Amino acid sequence: MNEWLEIPENIDEMRKLLVDLAKQNRKLESKNTQLEIQINQYQEQIALLLHKRFGANSEKYSAEQSDLFNEAETYAEELARADDAASEQDNTQQDDNQTEVIAYTRQKNTAGRKPLPEHLPRVEVVHALPEAQRVCPEGHPLKEIGADSSEQLDIIPAKIQVIVNKRIKYACPCCQGHIKLAPLPAQPIPKSNASPGLLAYVATSKFLDALPLYRQSKQFERIGVEIPRSTLAFWMIRSGELVQPLFNLMQDQLNLYPILQMDETRVQVLKEADKSPSSQSYVWARRSLAPDKPVVLFNYAASRGQSVADHLLQSYTGVLQTDGYAGYSGLCVKRGLQHVGCWAHVRRKFDEALKAQGNKGKAGKASKALLIIQKLYRVETLIKGLSPTEKQRIRQQQSVPILNELKDWMDKSLTQVTPSSLTGKALRYMVNQWSTLIVYCDNGSIEIDNNGVERAIRPFVIGRRNWLFSDTVKGAKASANLYSLIETAKLNGLEPYRYLRHILTALPKANSLEEIDALLPWAVDKETINEGWAIV
Repeated sequence: MNEWLEIPENIDEMRKLLVDLAKQNRKLESKNTQLEIQINQYQEQIALLLHKRFGANSEKYSAEQSDLFNEAETYAEELARADDAASEQDNTQQDDNQTEVIAYTRQKNTAGRKPLPEHLPRVEVVHALPEAQRVCPEGHPLKEIGADSSEQLDIIPAKIQVIVNKRIKYACPCCQGHIKLAPLPAQPIPKSNASPGLLAYVATSKFLDALPLYRQSKQFERIGVEIPRSTLAFWMIRSGELVQPLFNLMQDQLNLYPILQMDETRVQVLKEADKSPSSQSYVWARRSLAPDKPVVLFNYAASRGQSVADHLLQSYTGVLQTDGYAGYSGLCVKRGLQHVGCWAHVRRKFDEALKAQGNKGKAGKASKALLIIQKLYRVETLIKGLSPTEKQRIRQQQSVPILNELKDWMDKSLTQVTPSSLTGKALRYMVNQWSTLIVYCDNGSIEIDNNGVERAIRPFVIGRRNWLFSDTVKGAKASANLYSLIETAKLNGLEPYRYLRHILTALPKANSLEEIDALLPWAVDKETINEGWAIV
């Protein structure tokens, strides 16, 4: 037997041994607890990574995923009862100024194939029986009594053509002098053989359809035209520089409306001063919630620092809606902006916590949080399309009680979960953001989340997966300008290719601020731009 296990005969030594053993036991228990927490963290991370790798990407939460408190079956009825109670209260205070909120009904899928668009050209192909088969069994000739028609959708691959600009020369027949030459209209890229239509096609293929320039070069090669990737890149840089005046005017408009959403995403630029090719830079997105003149702008920056956001917002005053990035909080205090949080980011953190728990996620804290947050989004579904005043009124009646319920549950749950777990981190994130998360109920023009700007930035993220990086800073800035025009055109109901072709044709000819202003997405004739095209 080891010496430290021997039982001393002296009582004082026995007491000392017991004290030492108790201390060692407490240390081992503490270490064991830390190891258990660490193991749980690793298990959560592994489960979440496996889900991201092999599971569904959707963040939609189905009530069937949890049997917690039977809220899946009751929360819709609770909203309906709350709405009825609010309606009765309003009826005692006002007569005809009542707005009824109609319950959301899921549309059923219509059976059958959708008809092909009427604006598409039709080519009629007639199928007739051979002459020998136009007789009945008794030998009598058959007569034509009508026809059955069916439609097929056909496509003609991209057609490329050469525009020959023929400039007529004039001379005086008497003096054999005074020669005049018809001028060539101003071109988007002087001395280039790229037409506005070709530039618009390349830009929308890359920035809207996420088709890298090297693949476009291969496509042109297949139809018999050799356009190197370097040439396409040069065209995009020059096009991005050309539309800078429109970008500046859109930025002025963006600063006028007092509600702004902001987000950022990474981008890699290979050739950037004082940075390695593997370092990350960022593209910042701003979206104005102006209903009549919506704007989305993208700006390239070398970092994610607060100074970048400070520069972008130097002429803006009003409401700023963002995620929980700490840099925005300090900036809002510095500039006196009202900071609004994003419920989608809160929901995403609890969604990740639930997925990380796997089968253990039922009836857990993350599930409970998702169910309550789902109530808030249910209210937003019911009030969609209403005026800001009505949205604010109904949020005060229905969303505020849900927020109070969530706040009480959150305060109790903080002491019941491990802070380092994903659920604990999600709770802490919600606590830290709470003052900004409840602001939307006081203003019907504010959205519940920052998803609007995230939707606008998604095409850039998808494109980044294909083209991976930008070669130069100049290229990244040009890309940001073109992304801005395309996404703003979409928000204003314009078909992006047709709009880009229009402005690339007209902008080189514009000689005044008024002429440039007439090319903004909300100023052009939408019917002319979109004629025969569907907006997607």
